[in-house]
Amino acid sequence: MTPLDPAALDALAAELSALVGADAVHRDSSTLLSASTDWAHMSPVLAPLLPGGVADVVVRPPDAAGIAAAVGAAHRHRIPVTVRGQGTGNYGQGIPLFGGLVLDTSAATRILSVSDGWLTAEAGASFVLMEKAAAATGQELAILPSTVGSTVAGFIAGGSGGTGSIANGAIWDGYLRSLLVVPCTDDATPVAVPFPENTAMAHAFGVSGVIAEATVALRPARRWTGLYASFPTLHGAVAAGEELFDLDPTPRLLSLDEAGIIATYRPADPALPADRVSVRGIVTEDSVDAASAVVARHGGRVDAVRPKGPAHIASLSYNHTTYRVRKVRPELTHLQCMGPGLTRRRAEVAALAPESLIHLEGFLTANGRDWVAMLFLRYDGADDLYDRMARLADVEVHVDDPHTWELHHGRLDAVRAAAARFDPDGLLNPGKLPPA
Repeated sequence: MTPLDPAALDALAAELSALVGADAVHRDSSTLLSASTDWAHMSPVLAPLLPGGVADVVVRPPDAAGIAAAVGAAHRHRIPVTVRGQGTGNYGQGIPLFGGLVLDTSAATRILSVSDGWLTAEAGASFVLMEKAAAATGQELAILPSTVGSTVAGFIAGGSGGTGSIANGAIWDGYLRSLLVVPCTDDATPVAVPFPENTAMAHAFGVSGVIAEATVALRPARRWTGLYASFPTLHGAVAAGEELFDLDPTPRLLSLDEAGIIATYRPADPALPADRVSVRGIVTEDSVDAASAVVARHGGRVDAVRPKGPAHIASLSYNHTTYRVRKVRPELTHLQCMGPGLTRRRAEVAALAPESLIHLEGFLTANGRDWVAMLFLRYDGADDLYDRMARLADVEVHVDDPHTWELHHGRLDAVRAAAARFDPDGLLNPGKLPPA
């Protein structure tokens, strides 16, 4: 993109102040820098390569109408727009590569309605607020991210699954009833986009339209507790975990860590013995006995059952594990993986990636419940890492590269079609959607 016109940026800031209030518009260096970063620094590949774009203007509209007004103003001045929630993404998806406007939706926090099976909220509503609102009606969110302070639109645009995904799949698997999407045009009139068309906004980094409101799925609330078990071998832990997939009711979360990962968790916890393979489940109170029997049948033991354990167990899931591991062992990096080789051909994986460690999460996939994984391995440069990624395919380990800021999933045709409709001038988060 061509350099941005300072006069256009000044005019945009003035118009935004008139539209949403001067207190919502920021141009000080501290705010610009903090609104232009995310957790991409967890990747040793991204850290030196990701272009360090910095916002020229930050706006925090107070509601969905203000979000639409800000998008329209940016389009009139032909300023690129990068939308963000709480900035917890790990791929650089929230970094404005070409500067311009960062549209921070975290001030638009209203819960608009809770009905039977659905909750509607503004883009900046946090999952803490949403879960509380759902609980007041005897319901709970079908899926929520491991970082519960995340905003709903940020999770939809940047995430894929989390707590609840072992029962309900990814966010594009029926989670999104409707999204109110703002097109990047002069009038920026919001459009209600139903399922399944709205899956083009899921894990799309905001390139296919700005989410102003979201209606997401609820489930009847259950009484959950935390079950902590451990095993002497990976084989036994995996077998028990796969039987726990079919526990009735389905666990809300099921995680597995090899002992080397447990050794990095601080502080030490007697429910997480550092010399054993850990399996942790968020299970219903009335299924604890059945789950304990499964553990015993596969040679494991139950180390703790904690009614307040679900929050702790969620904090040891998905990329929270990456953060914890790399804090203690910064020489390691992570790969997001699937495939039977992770558990069935572990020795061959170890030969390709010495010192590797595996973290598993139960997930409902198109082929049924299976494991998705974080594979931790020593980082010896990008060339070596990508060579190992290619060779892992030979042992049935399929890597979803977490070290790129470009979208690369299997729904890009739908994302491109939605981007053509909602961003005809290519101003939304430029640099993140690769050409066809």
